[in-house]
This record gives sequence, C-alpha cells and structure tokens, in this order.
Amino acid sequence: MRIAIGGISYEGSNFSPIPVGANDFVVRTGGDLLSCGRYPFLDDLARSVDAPVEFVPTLHARSGPGGPLERAAYEAFKRGFVKALAAAGPVDGLYLDLHGALFVEGMEDAELDWALAARRVVGNACLISASMDLHGNISPAFAQAVDMLTAYRTAPHADVIETRQRALALLIGCLERRERPTVAQVTVPVLLPGERSSTAAEPAAALYARLPGVDRRAGILDASLFMGFAWSDEPRTSAAVTVTGFDRAAQERAAAELAQALWDARTDFSYAVPFGTIDDCIHQALAAGVAPVFISDAGDNPTAGAVGDVPLFLERLLALDVPDAVLAAIPDREAVAVCMAAGEGSEVSLTVGGKLDRRHGPPLPVAGHVERLVMGDPETGSQAVVRVGGVRLILTERRKAFTELADFAAVGIDPRAHKIVVVKLGYLFPELARTAALALLALSPGVSDLELTRLPYRRVRRPIYPLDPQMEWQAMGK
Repeated sequence: MRIAIGGISYEGSNFSPIPVGANDFVVRTGGDLLSCGRYPFLDDLARSVDAPVEFVPTLHARSGPGGPLERAAYEAFKRGFVKALAAAGPVDGLYLDLHGALFVEGMEDAELDWALAARRVVGNACLISASMDLHGNISPAFAQAVDMLTAYRTAPHADVIETRQRALALLIGCLERRERPTVAQVTVPVLLPGERSSTAAEPAAALYARLPGVDRRAGILDASLFMGFAWSDEPRTSAAVTVTGFDRAAQERAAAELAQALWDARTDFSYAVPFGTIDDCIHQALAAGVAPVFISDAGDNPTAGAVGDVPLFLERLLALDVPDAVLAAIPDREAVAVCMAAGEGSEVSLTVGGKLDRRHGPPLPVAGHVERLVMGDPETGSQAVVRVGGVRLILTERRKAFTELADFAAVGIDPRAHKIVVVKLGYLFPELARTAALALLALSPGVSDLELTRLPYRRVRRPIYPLDPQMEWQAMGK
C-alpha cells in the first residue's frame, strides 16, 4: 500500500494585528519530511502489517502560533503540496498532518480548502486520515471531507507523536481490511480558552478519560473531543466532537453523548491555578513564602497567537517596586538594537514594547543596565537582558515563548534564583510547572485574553457560551 504524507500545521488568531508570511514557516519536502523526527514510528507501522507499505512524502509547512496567514503564502504552500501529491502518482491513502485552527486572510475554514484540494488530486477511492490539535475548530464540512480523524487527548500536549501514529495506524488498518469509515461530527456551542480546559484538571480530565472506552465500542474506531481555538473569529469556531467508525447510528449516539457531557460541564471549567488581575497576582506572589513564583501574562501569550509585546506587566512590576523579578520576554527589535550598540555593562534608555500590538498598551519608556547580550539565535535572533529597577527584562528580536529552563539558560538566567518569574504564556509548559513553587494566572488584556467576553467577536455562530450565558442547547439524538 502507498500512503502519502503532508499537510500544514498552524494556529492563527485573527485578533492579532500582525499577519505571518512564508518566511515564518518551516517547510519540509521529500526525504527530509520523513526523517525530520515528526514521524519516528513509520518503520514500526510498516512492520505491523503483512502487506508492504510505502510512505510517500509530499510537503508539510509548520509555524508557531501567530496572526492571520497571508493568503499568498497559503496558496504557495498549497500549490507545492498539490504538485508533490500529483507527482507521487496513485496512492491508496493520504495522511494529513494538520492543526485545525489555520486562519488565512480572506478565507473561511482553510483546512477544508486544503483537504478538498487533496481530494481532487487523489480521487474518491483514496482514504484520507487526518490528525489535529484538540484546539482545532472542526466544521461539519471538514468532517465529511476526510474518512477518519483523530486529535490530541492531553493539554498541555503530551501525546503529539502518539496522535500522529494513531492517525496513520487507523489508515493502514482500514486499507488492510479494505474498509471505508466515516466521521460523525457534533458542533458544541461552547468557547473555552485552553487555560480553562486543561486535561490535568476536572472536568476535562474526566471527559477525555471517556474516549478510550468509546473507541472500543462496536462499530467505532476513534472518538475525539475538540475544545476549539477561541481566539479565531469565524463561523466554525467552537468545541466539537467527532467519532470515526463504520456504524453510523453508533457513531452518532456516541458523538451526541460526548457532546452533551461537554455542554453539561460548561460552567465547571475553571483555571487549574489561582488567577486574578496583574496587580492581584503580583501582590500574591510577593506575599508567598515560596520561590520561584511563576505568573503567566495570559492575555499576551504568543503560544496562543498573541504578539507578545504588550508592556503592561512590566509597567506594573515597576510601579509596584518589585525587588526581584524576571520578565520573559518582550519582542522588540529596536530595543535589542539599542542594547547591542551600547554593549554589555552599558546604561541605556529604551522605549519597550507596544510597537506591534498598540491596542493593548503603548510603548513604555525605561532606563536600565545591559547585563547580557546573546547574538543571532536562529529562532529568536539576538537577545538582551536589561536590568530595570528590580526586574531582569528579556528582550528578543523576534517573538519567542519561554517554555523551558533551557530558554532561560540561553540568556544566563536561572529562574529558580528569583522570587517572581513572569512568562508570556497561558498554562505553564510541563518543565516550568515542575519548577514553579507556585503558579499564578494573570487575566491580563491582549489578543489572547482569557476573558472571552472582552474580545470583539463578530463572526462566530451565535448563540454560544459564554458570550450568551443564558442560552439552552441539547445534543440531537441523545
């Protein structure tokens, strides 16, 4: 059996004022796609069946979260994918490695457009399997465009590789048995930020724990629960349930059951850590008898598509005269250039942040001491650490989320040696969560505002919770 592999993985927020382009993506083709580490299980899958299996690489484009993807860049990626898929010749199956929250300028439901383009090349006889992030926005039309679909079951995501493997294993199994499944989908009118739906906490933990049992039911291959990506404003933006299988009635019953369970639990979703305003979190951190205290600047979170250059948290740390804090990080090419020109050990006057996301905070004038300069990292460009009062401020040339201790070590900082560490994240990534003696979540303003009712939604389908808190809804067929 011949199985093509390709796709596009990107999470885009159209609340962000900064579009992303082709240069923001890593594009892999040919043998590089198969050997890059995204699919370390291919040999094991090939050995799991008697028939020979050939994996045929096409094109995969990937970038970290950001604003809308420029239409020209998307069309160029799609042309490259379609050309490679056509050149591959006849294939029995196609695996689409997607995210689910791709937002492209001037388009709706970009993943559907990608899947339909693929179908035109491979024909109706070819089976298509897709894997996605559980923060995907899954439309009924997309569920009909593919033959099978699965998603992550952990947030923070600890099963990324396993999910890709599951999608390919489902495809290989169906090809081997010469069976064609379908996908049943139920849209659930709920919008939740990821920080309120961590699978490490209830009720998400219990909801996701139900999925393996549903997978084992007669006529069902896979059940997936999508919490959606709340910072994208288009009609498909919402939670959803998909059930892949061969028994349509059983699939629809299972999908309705899971959808109703999610709806019934909608008011129980909360934050897994203490939360409050920026000032609330700073005061609580200062009063805590432990260190380090990590505070997430959740409204300006690059891993949710935000720009990351809102300087409001820095302004509040300085106004409250916090004696010992790290802020990671503010992307500001101009400020980094000033620091580089001045050199380590110099005193500098800067206007920090507010140059990209002007809506949520103007540039902040500060004076500080350049403690460290790091040249030319391929991901972030150059970086600077500037001591401003009691705050060690990390500046980067490009957007960067500090998610691991190695990110801090690269600029000579050990978070464990400081009282307060502010990170532009939502929930802490696993290593930082283990490092934090206490974690707090600041409900700060920004593109990735966790208080969804403060965001200017115009195109989501209404009514939807929590924008319409009094609405009633029931899953059809339950």
